[in-house]
Amino acid sequence: MRMSRTLLSALFAVLSVAACGGGAAEQGAAADAAPAVGQANVQDDESVKDVVKIAVGSKDHTTLVAALQAADLVNSLANAGPFTVFAPVNAAFDKLPKGTVDDLLKPENKEKLRLVLQHHVTTSSLDVDQFSDGQVIGMADGTNATIHKKGADTFINEAKIVASVRGSNGMVHVVDGVLVP
Repeated sequence: MRMSRTLLSALFAVLSVAACGGGAAEQGAAADAAPAVGQANVQDDESVKDVVKIAVGSKDHTTLVAALQAADLVNSLANAGPFTVFAPVNAAFDKLPKGTVDDLLKPENKEKLRLVLQHHVTTSSLDVDQFSDGQVIGMADGTNATIHKKGADTFINEAKIVASVRGSNGMVHVVDGVLVP
């Protein structure tokens, strides 16, 4: 009986050490794979997607996602919000003068890029039926944009809203043009 208590104690000690730390190789591997930080890196495949995850999941918004990453705005837009994001499709960026996007994506133009992207965001969650012709909306860059109604179509400045998706932290309105501040 005394031997089985000693054996159980030794087994418990071995299991405790194994559960608590593992070897130096395991600890080194864990340090090398440091988790990404920020709200945008939270893994959740069950909840409604936030405005960033909506854009990331769209094949039509790869340029916008690259710009958000270059401007370090991904985590800001993944926060609780609420936000209304006017998300230009790739074809909208293609309409800009040649070289504009490449120039904005350069590290030395990060602040300029941030301002352009912030001109696509307002800090409230607005559905398309809440817009009225001539309505002025304050954007996150400190400037304004104007809503226009033309028949059944809704525009922000000159960009047409072609679709809308509700996210967990606001609305994404897909637009066919880039909003220039």
